[in-house]
Amino acid sequence: MTIRRRTALATVLALGLGAGPSAASPALASTPALAATPGAQTTAGQLPAPDVKALEAALRGLPDADATAALVRVGGHGIWHASAGVHDLGSGRQALEEARFRAGSTTEVVTSAIVLQLAAEGRVDLDGTVQRYLPGLLSDAFEPVTVRQLLTFTSGLQPGSSLGPENAEGYENRFRTLTPGEVVAASVAQGPYRGPGEGPGRKQRYANNDYTVLGMLIERITGDSYAHQAQARVFRPAGMRHTSFPEGPDPRIHGAHNRGYQKLADGTVVDATEWNMSDRWAAGDMISTTADLEKFLFALFRGELVPQPLLEKEMFTAPDVEGAVMSAGLQRFDTGGGRVLWLKTGERPGYSTLIAATRDLSRTLVYSVNATGAKAATMNPVCERIVRAAFAPSTAGSGKNLPAGSAR
Repeated sequence: MTIRRRTALATVLALGLGAGPSAASPALASTPALAATPGAQTTAGQLPAPDVKALEAALRGLPDADATAALVRVGGHGIWHASAGVHDLGSGRQALEEARFRAGSTTEVVTSAIVLQLAAEGRVDLDGTVQRYLPGLLSDAFEPVTVRQLLTFTSGLQPGSSLGPENAEGYENRFRTLTPGEVVAASVAQGPYRGPGEGPGRKQRYANNDYTVLGMLIERITGDSYAHQAQARVFRPAGMRHTSFPEGPDPRIHGAHNRGYQKLADGTVVDATEWNMSDRWAAGDMISTTADLEKFLFALFRGELVPQPLLEKEMFTAPDVEGAVMSAGLQRFDTGGGRVLWLKTGERPGYSTLIAATRDLSRTLVYSVNATGAKAATMNPVCERIVRAAFAPSTAGSGKNLPAGSAR
């Protein structure tokens, strides 16, 4: 039985402060894991209550060179949540557990849910084409691209324009505006991917661009803004009261939040909290909390947002393309031993996010780590420790590589 109640008890584990300007050592605020209701038993394949010691060890030592703070929620067959690190490097104050943060490409799961709702309503045909729904968007160089191909990253669209790498000129350009339309136009101008097996439906390539086009599709079909559709169709039904999108190019995170930092190519660490992310839009502009994203996971996996038959077919089934691991918004990760996780990562300068769960919801994980290396080639060490602790023993010592965030 899934336990949704909270406990008033908390334990505080004092942590040694790593290098930094703080005058005091932050603490890890931890809620003891709650086991299942007395008499309940885990079924085959389910995970037992969270390993609190392993989870606390995963957060020990923050802030460090890789992250300044971490917010973690583990749920399912027992619950646990914690915060570690600092609110900001200047004051060294303890990190706020209920803080808002940039959720990055986890936004795409919301976008996918909206499109699938429209499909369930008969307003969108998943086999219908972009050329049909958004005439004139793609050039004649493109073969027909279906809505399903956008959802599963098999569209053949190339990446669009950007304002530069986050650890270089992107930081200098962080207050400039690059619209979603400009991003897509730059992609279209390059034409589709070329070469054997590169056409629509024949190769899976992760790209935010596919979901930017889906945002345009949602607005065309509904005659409404993407942000309002997300509120009405996902945030409100799931009880996500602290999740929103910035107003256009607003670079701020409104409400309580921890500062985010980015390490530049020259090794300098800069405050990256304020950053205009409007070009990410339906692919990565969402601001949320760990509690809200946990609510989203449960509502989605239980079929409360997308009808179960469509949910299974589209979100819990990868396309029949060689090597495909991404479905309509989620990523499949086989931990070994017959256990599979469905997850989505998201990264923006200063913030690294993950939502993950077993299909039966016996274990869920949501974290926001204030990572200093957005878009790094390898998984942030703090993030990796959290995932291993949350899903041990299935990931620990399995010899398998954890998802490194390539689907961001």
